[in-house]
Amino acid sequence: MKYEKLAKAIIENVGGKENVNSVVHCITRLRFKLKDEEKANTEVLENMDGVVTVRQSGGQYQVVIGNHVPDVYKAVVSEGGFESNRPADDLDNNSNKGSLLDRFIDMISGIFQPILAVLVASGMIKGFNALFIAMDWLSEASGTYQVLNAIGDALFHFLPIFLGYTAMKKFGGTPFLGMLIAGALVYPALDPSAQAGEPLYTLFAGNLFESPVHIEFFGIPIILMTYAMSVIPIILSTFFAAKLENFFAKIVPDVVKTFVVPMLTVLIIIPLTFIVIGPIATWASQLLRAGTIWLYELSPVVAGAVVGAFWLVFVMFGLHWGLVPIGLNNFASQGWDPILALMFVHSFALAGALTAIWIRTKKQKLKTLTPPAIISAIFGVTEPGMYGIALPLKKPFIFTLIASGIGGALLGLFGTIGYTMGGLGIFQLPSFIHPEEGMNTAFIGALIAAVVGTVLAFVLTYFFSGANKENEEPTQPAPQAEDNTKQNVTSEVIKSPLNGEVFKLADISDSVFASGALGKGVAIKPSAGKLISPVAGMVSALFDTHHAIGIVTEQGAELLVHIGMDTVQLEGQFFNAYVAQGDKIEKGQLLIEFDIESIEKAGYDIFTPVVITNFDQYTSIEIAEEGTIQVGKPIIFLDK
Repeated sequence: MKYEKLAKAIIENVGGKENVNSVVHCITRLRFKLKDEEKANTEVLENMDGVVTVRQSGGQYQVVIGNHVPDVYKAVVSEGGFESNRPADDLDNNSNKGSLLDRFIDMISGIFQPILAVLVASGMIKGFNALFIAMDWLSEASGTYQVLNAIGDALFHFLPIFLGYTAMKKFGGTPFLGMLIAGALVYPALDPSAQAGEPLYTLFAGNLFESPVHIEFFGIPIILMTYAMSVIPIILSTFFAAKLENFFAKIVPDVVKTFVVPMLTVLIIIPLTFIVIGPIATWASQLLRAGTIWLYELSPVVAGAVVGAFWLVFVMFGLHWGLVPIGLNNFASQGWDPILALMFVHSFALAGALTAIWIRTKKQKLKTLTPPAIISAIFGVTEPGMYGIALPLKKPFIFTLIASGIGGALLGLFGTIGYTMGGLGIFQLPSFIHPEEGMNTAFIGALIAAVVGTVLAFVLTYFFSGANKENEEPTQPAPQAEDNTKQNVTSEVIKSPLNGEVFKLADISDSVFASGALGKGVAIKPSAGKLISPVAGMVSALFDTHHAIGIVTEQGAELLVHIGMDTVQLEGQFFNAYVAQGDKIEKGQLLIEFDIESIEKAGYDIFTPVVITNFDQYTSIEIAEEGTIQVGKPIIFLDK
């Protein structure tokens, strides 16, 4: 391996592999999280051939390598036996990046992102299968229906297992441990429906939190709940599991660490999940059930507003299971139910918000994902659109809740109730037909509520989501008059890829870029979030977070553009790339879009270095003067 010797030396001088919690890389540097930075020999590293410099910042020990950092990273991972993945920041690491709600939403959406395509596909299959039943094309007893149902429903039923992997990876733990934890949560024998006979005893008998106990763990009562299709329990479990695994990894001897660390982790976390998370979720559901009944008796309109507005939130936390028994009991005892009817509008409101996103956005990925998510939502399958699109964009999700709440209030006002346990989305509508009166006022009210919720969510998202500007079609900049004043004395002119203000590299906060160690060039504070190719050439490097790009021009200049400082920690949020590594590009082509406002709100400096990394191959490099710059204006003059 070409960089084997360098990798060994780096590992040795960061304090050895036992001093490394994790290592990732960005486009120019290795980013170590060390147990003790005092053990690192910074002076030796800085004087090492192959290392540009060392920087300690943001809890990371950064060894700056340059453009060939991916190859060095592979060698370091191989030599150190480290896991080759990028552990995403957990809640602690993001403690100063945005509000708690923003960080929570970003965490949830980040966990769902890896399974988004499969989630959308499953939602489409579930929706169409429901349509086949509604149209009497299939019967629920047919083998075709059962196979299609298994295909469409498998991901949703075993969702905790998928999330166990992605969440554990997000929190920096071992992903397969997360899957094991989730597997225990959905283990059939531990589902409440599998418990036969009388309970051992009942906790809190006679009050709101009455809970039957069928099993114990070393004498500790376990209150079982259904974890299938749940989200928050597995995320909470893996969050603490990653912490616990990291703790044991520090104290368990290396000779037995491979199997003892995971064994201790699951032996503690899985029982704690059953003992703590299960009861909390169960009692929260019971509290929600009692509160909803009380609220409906007080005012159907208010109850409809609350249930409608928060139904998707209830689903996210698994609390909606507390309302389902109310409906089942009402159907069994009186033949009708008003409670579950109140959530009818939520899927239509989500479809309206997704439709607005689909119309407004010019981003190809959103254009592709939104149509199937819209169809799924209409059919009552909201997870793809909620977790994959609306929730990450935040405001469309909020507008969906608002529209759904207003729709729920209208359902309460019209007295809409269900007479059968129908489906979801459009398939719930027939359940509102009165057995004797037919399509009465209450049924018409359901139609009105659905239309109002859909239109309101669409209008709010279309005009006020805050995503309109960032979703507008990127336009190519108007051709700029070329400045040829230096063409006769330079071998190449690099033009500005951004609109904004030009500053000296020495003025920016990153000492590595400021020193010129990574290249000679300028820093631009962009005024618009579009990175336009300043040259014709090839994309030599594009980091997976899309915050930085390397370009080789047709004349051989190697250009690095790094959007913002330390923005690798955003893990791709607020960035959208329109090219891939290895692509040929033309001058004036849109390369990357980024949301300046969101990046700055997250606490990151937006100054963008634009540097020539192979500057040593030029006899002269002249830099444009400070001041306002437009895309296409010369900023760097190279002379061979």
